[in-house]
Amino acid sequence: MKKLLVLIAIVLSGCATKNDERYSIAQDQAPEATPTLEHIEDAHPRYEPYSRAGNKNYTVLGQDYEVIKDPETFTTETGIASWYGKKFHGHKTSNGEIYDMYSMSAAHKTLPLPSYVEVENTANGKKAIVRVNDRGPFHEGRVIDLSYAAASKLGVLASGTAPVKVTLLKVDKPVENDEWQGARLNRYFVQLAAISDKTKAEKAAASFSQQFELPTDIHQSGKVYRVRLGPFHDYDQTQHAAMLAQEHQINEAFIVVEPMSNEPTLK
Repeated sequence: MKKLLVLIAIVLSGCATKNDERYSIAQDQAPEATPTLEHIEDAHPRYEPYSRAGNKNYTVLGQDYEVIKDPETFTTETGIASWYGKKFHGHKTSNGEIYDMYSMSAAHKTLPLPSYVEVENTANGKKAIVRVNDRGPFHEGRVIDLSYAAASKLGVLASGTAPVKVTLLKVDKPVENDEWQGARLNRYFVQLAAISDKTKAEKAAASFSQQFELPTDIHQSGKVYRVRLGPFHDYDQTQHAAMLAQEHQINEAFIVVEPMSNEPTLK
C-alpha cells in the first residue's frame, strides 16, 4: 500500500487540495497548482434526457428566469462569458451533478439541463464545446459561466471575462425503441492522469485498479498515455467513480464521454 501511494503521488504531484479547504473560500479562485489542461478534450455531445432537477422556472436576486421549453427557439447568443473555479469545485450543480472545474462544462441561465453548446471567444477566435449542467451567471450582461478548463481552452482565464458567441448543438434522439439501449452506445471514463511514459502509465493503471477496485483503461493520444477508470455505460456509476477519485485528492480527475453515434449539428 505504501508503494501504491508513493506511485500515485509521483504521477499526480501538485494537483490536489483537501476537500475541507473549499468550504472556507469566500472569493472564487483558480487552483494553487495550475494543472496542464492540454489533454482535456471538448465535451462530446450526445442525446441525454433533461434532468429532473434544474429545469423549473426560478428566481434569483429578485429576477425571474424562465427555462427554455423548446430549444428550437434558441438562437445564437452573444454577450460576455465569465468563469468559475475552486470555490464551487466538488459542490452540486443545479441539476444535481458535481461541479468539476477540470471538465468542459458551463452554466447558463435558461437553457435546458443538460445542453451542449459551442462557445467562440470572438476576441481571439478560439472555440470549445461545453456541456451546460448549471445555472448562472447572475451578473448583468453575462451570458455563460465557463468551467476553469473551458475558460483555459478559450483564453479567458487571464482577462476573467471575454466576448463570446454561444451556439446550441442539436443532438437527435436515438432511433432505438429502447432509450436505455441507445444510451448504452456511449462509453464513459474517468481520466486520472496523462503520462508520457508508457511503462509508468501501465504501472499507474494497475495501481489505480487495485486502489479503486474498478477497471482501468489506457488511451494513447500521440505521445501521451491517458490513464482512466472505466469503461462504464452508466453515467451515475461514472460520477460515483469521479467522486471517489476526488475523495482520494485526485482533483484533476474528470469524466470523458465517448459517443458511438449521434454526431451533433450546429443549429
